[in-house]
Amino acid sequence: MTIRKTTLSDLPSVMQIYAQGRAIMAESGNHAQWQNGHPAQTVIECDIAIGESYVCINNEEIVAVFFFSTTPEPTYAKIDGAWINPGELYGTVHRIARANNAKGAGAYCMEWCFSQIPNIRVDTHKDNAPMLKLLEKLGYKYTGIIWLENGDERLAFQKVADNNGVLC
Repeated sequence: MTIRKTTLSDLPSVMQIYAQGRAIMAESGNHAQWQNGHPAQTVIECDIAIGESYVCINNEEIVAVFFFSTTPEPTYAKIDGAWINPGELYGTVHRIARANNAKGAGAYCMEWCFSQIPNIRVDTHKDNAPMLKLLEKLGYKYTGIIWLENGDERLAFQKVADNNGVLC
């Protein structure tokens, strides 16, 4: 598998993967997140324009998509809990989804992000069982609750390596 930035020509595949993600969420009992066509194509087009949308390729096929940024996430400024290392540079992962036939692609994408900056913050809906399972598997620590701009609550997680590569 390889990771590269998303291009506008990738949009049909990317939007199909997000549709599959919505179905997986609904099947796993998460009826509140990513409904009504979220994330919208206009959001993904913006992510592409700012260079923060990525795709995972396997055998020349797009198998996963995600947003990755090292710009501070505004909704992470206030947390009911505590980040492991407040004030430090971190990466943020949003809108991660994989194709139905791409087992392991989500973990690959998250590990790729961690290889770019070994301090990753992520949030997810409390009912997003697949993402919660992935975060646990990859060693992310629950840090508290954050609120999206619209007021929706999300569970916050972080994974950090110190200068010696030891996970905290």
